[in-house]
Amino acid sequence: MNRFDPQRSTALAPSEVEALAGRVSGPVVTPGGEQYDAERAGYQIVRSHRPDLIVGAVGAADVRTAVEFATDHGLPVAVQGTGHALSGIAAEGGVLVNTTRMSGVRVNPETGEAWVAAGTPWSRVVHEAAPAGLAPLSGSLPSLGAVAYTLGGGLGLLSRRYGYAADHVRGLDVVTADGRLRNVTANSDPDLFWALRGGRDNFGIVTGMEIGLLPVTALYGGGMFFDGANAIGVFETWIQWTTTVPDEMSSSIALISFPDVPALPEPLRGRHIVHVRFAYTADDLSGGEPLVAPLRALDPIIDTLNELPYTQAGTIYNDPPVPGAFEGDTAMMGPLDAGAVRAILDHAGPHAPVPHIVELRHLGGRIAAPPPVGNAVGHRDASYLFNISSRLERADIDEIRPAHDRLLKAIAPWTTGGRALNFMNGENAGTVVDTAYEATTLRRLTRLKSIYDPQNTFRHNHNIRPAE
Repeated sequence: MNRFDPQRSTALAPSEVEALAGRVSGPVVTPGGEQYDAERAGYQIVRSHRPDLIVGAVGAADVRTAVEFATDHGLPVAVQGTGHALSGIAAEGGVLVNTTRMSGVRVNPETGEAWVAAGTPWSRVVHEAAPAGLAPLSGSLPSLGAVAYTLGGGLGLLSRRYGYAADHVRGLDVVTADGRLRNVTANSDPDLFWALRGGRDNFGIVTGMEIGLLPVTALYGGGMFFDGANAIGVFETWIQWTTTVPDEMSSSIALISFPDVPALPEPLRGRHIVHVRFAYTADDLSGGEPLVAPLRALDPIIDTLNELPYTQAGTIYNDPPVPGAFEGDTAMMGPLDAGAVRAILDHAGPHAPVPHIVELRHLGGRIAAPPPVGNAVGHRDASYLFNISSRLERADIDEIRPAHDRLLKAIAPWTTGGRALNFMNGENAGTVVDTAYEATTLRRLTRLKSIYDPQNTFRHNHNIRPAE
């Protein structure tokens, strides 16, 4: 049932909001309304939009109506998707379109494709594709929203072999700022198709996407956990090892400060731990075990590597599925050496005043190659992706942000100057968007923004501004 509380509404006339509620199938919620906080909540709970109203869309028609209402009233639009999909910024006012109710998957085994609705998590796509012997290029967390993840690039468990998730998009259903619902493909709208895949929600609200699936049913994967006291040796070994592995091997390494809580396995509680994650896919998975031998020789305290059905790929990272309050930042990096390891561990090791999770993801392979149909995903030439995240229940933001800045400054000699859009979750997310793209890509994006969204209606996001 639609919810509208005219006593606690916005500057919008109550009659206008009531009229909107009568035109959509999903709820319309305003500040003070019963479901307002639930509708605007995302995975990142420290920063949330405070819109003038929220439309809980149940289909593309609701999205069209919400966008038309916003443009008629000169209001900015933001979109809230499933999982991590909320942008890192906290915007005031405007219209928020919540697409989490728009869930659905249609798998076509004959073509090896799937249509995925805007609010669908990867877990559903994975499980519906599996009976056909297929898999999507999904992320490390099964509850990630498939569409938002893909529009931001989509660095998956198997990306070194298959590229970014955005490289496998065949078509997009999108509501643009003019209120039109368009089916966009490389043939129908080549410029818009290019911009949406990498430009995320700057050019419209995607209501569904057509993606190519992969002939993957299983992988060799899992994790090795090492005592943080051995972090230098593990990091240096992993970095050297990544220069030798084939494209079929994707991996990452993280230094994690675990809290001392009963929910964790006893060997991890209250300790600094190095966690190396592996995902190997090939025609013959038996090749995975000899590949990881150099890391296994370092005597992990826990070793979970095994052959897994792709439906269990989420156990590799075992990311927490619940929302949290955290501050994060990211940087693209070139080749690394022992000096880079020391710079990271000097600022994030056991002696660090603020507990962090720092991670390096190995890039290269198919990620570095141009996709069959070009898109706006940036910095394909980077060798590694660096991420840092700190939870606010363990430190204050006034401590965390300077600590992140010090670490990023320390590793600057090894960075490329770029960032990964999907990992921009920090307080500065709204001001560093340009770093997600090379200069030529950004110029093209701003030109296309001036064509498809000249009023910058879609600006409560990681905003790309229209060219003047």
